[in-house]
Amino acid sequence: MVPDLLSGPALEPVSLGDAKAWARLDSNDEDQLLSALIVSARLTLEAYTRRFFVTQSWRMRLNRWPAQALRRKTLAVPFAPLRSVAAIRVFDSADMAQTLPAATYRAAPSRDAGRIVFVEAPPDPGRDYDAIEIDIVAGYGDAAADTPEPLRRAILALVAHWHENRGDAEDIAAPLPTLVRALAKPFRRERLT
Repeated sequence: MVPDLLSGPALEPVSLGDAKAWARLDSNDEDQLLSALIVSARLTLEAYTRRFFVTQSWRMRLNRWPAQALRRKTLAVPFAPLRSVAAIRVFDSADMAQTLPAATYRAAPSRDAGRIVFVEAPPDPGRDYDAIEIDIVAGYGDAAADTPEPLRRAILALVAHWHENRGDAEDIAAPLPTLVRALAKPFRRERLT
């Protein structure tokens, strides 16, 4: 599977004002740095938890349907929380995308990774690579406040940590600070493999 970001979050789970208040900063001298740190902290914690915090759209590209999609008529969706499936396209032998009707599958919203359940086995693609495109909407919601508060606090703690420790003597491979890990760990999705 190859994931492609179609549209990122419209806003960050924490604002610049939130970060400045958390770090007890009054001046505007480092606003640009703090804004960049907020984005980096969100991306880092999304990778750590394997969840998306604010609504964003992704495209999954598959060469072939996995065996379970054909046998069990179910396809696991690795994006969490799953909000919806916007479209499923299968390319035919003429390289034309055929959009599956929404009535032929079901993808219920899920706080965790979701799944697509097909009414019948999905059609075989007609080309060998990137033959299936599935557009997914994932995230806790459209508003910053939709992101669970512990994850918002983890972002603030990580921004403050990075602001105070700008890499002078820090190991680049150092784990997340203890407070950040403690706040984010309950939301972390473990890998099964």
